[in-house]
Amino acid sequence: MTKRILVVEDNDLNRKLFCDVLQAGGFAVEPCADGNQAIERARAFIPNLVVMDIQLQDVSGIDLITTMKGDADLSKVPVLAVTAYAGKGDEERIRECGAEGYLSKPVSIGPFMAAVKGLVDRAAA
Repeated sequence: MTKRILVVEDNDLNRKLFCDVLQAGGFAVEPCADGNQAIERARAFIPNLVVMDIQLQDVSGIDLITTMKGDADLSKVPVLAVTAYAGKGDEERIRECGAEGYLSKPVSIGPFMAAVKGLVDRAAA
């Protein structure tokens, strides 16, 4: 069965890149440009993984991850956080709110796909 990935990213180029790479890797992808719709989209799409931008326009990716992890239907869905603002302590703070994976932008395709596959495989086990 094809694994489903929700991509929450408000930057059009990054969202298209993530979606194209994931689709080429055989995943079913649901893009989400508006962080305010992310939780609703996750409930409807039932993803095997969420790729979450942390610096969204209207809402913090950290807040969205915290909301997901507190939701009975979404709490088990792994989250790969991606952020351009990789300051000291950021990875620890993002992981503490529940993200299972963390990558700083710019993201290279190899490490991105390795992180995605690792989280999807671990969640399926």
